[in-house]
This record gives sequence, C-alpha cells and structure tokens, in this order.
Amino acid sequence: MRLIGRTKGSMNTKLHAICDSNGRPLDLFVTASQVSDYIGARELLSNLPEGDWLLGDRGYNADWFRDTRKDKGIRACFPGRKQCKTPVNYDKRCFKHCTRIEIMFGRLEDWTRVATRFDRCPKVFLSAIALAAVVIYWL
Repeated sequence: MRLIGRTKGSMNTKLHAICDSNGRPLDLFVTASQVSDYIGARELLSNLPEGDWLLGDRGYNADWFRDTRKDKGIRACFPGRKQCKTPVNYDKRCFKHCTRIEIMFGRLEDWTRVATRFDRCPKVFLSAIALAAVVIYWL
C-alpha cells in the first residue's frame, strides 16, 4: 500500500510525498504553494513504487490520475471531490490508513529546520527534508 499526500509548508511551498504503509517516506517533491496539486501528482506518479493500493486525499482525485493508476495496475482509494456530479466509490475502511501520511508529515515537521524553513533556496530546503526523511525511514 502506498500513500500520497501534500502539506503546505512555510514560505509558500508545498511538499508532495509518497510513503509506504508504515509511514516511511519514499519520494518527495516540492512545489510553490500556488501551483496545482496535479503538478506534484504527475511528478510523483512517474516514479511510483510498486504496490497494490494508492491512498490519497481529495486534492489528488482527477480522471487522468485514475486512468494512469489503472494502467499501472494499482487500485485507488480516493474520495471524490465535493464538486463532482457523480459520486466516486472508494473503500472507506482502507481510507482510514491515510492518516499514516499525515503522521509522516508531522514527524518531518519535528525537525525545526523543516518546519520553519530556514533555507530560502528550494534545492537546499529539499535537501534538508531528504535528510530528515532518511533518518525517519530508519527509525
């Protein structure tokens, strides 16, 4: 099971991430906060690790995203957007595991450098997040 999510960081950045079922970060991508979530989803989808399920929140629910996941043989568990005219069926019991990515973001923000974004350069900021993610992965 893989989880995809995003969090809004400080200084107008948004961190998109994929984690495994244990809440360990696997892939990270930083965008500007005004950029659509679909940009981050497209980048993360190209490097998506193998798994049966992909869980995420409403922000990543799009028809092209669902079709791409089906082509890779991954079952999705995404609630539909509130503006959708047709309701989207998803496994609510499986969706409860989506809290693990929120816990992962919380563990990343335990690092003061990540939570307050001391670094102004996006590459250096992503490097600090990657360092924190490596430590989180092994703990």
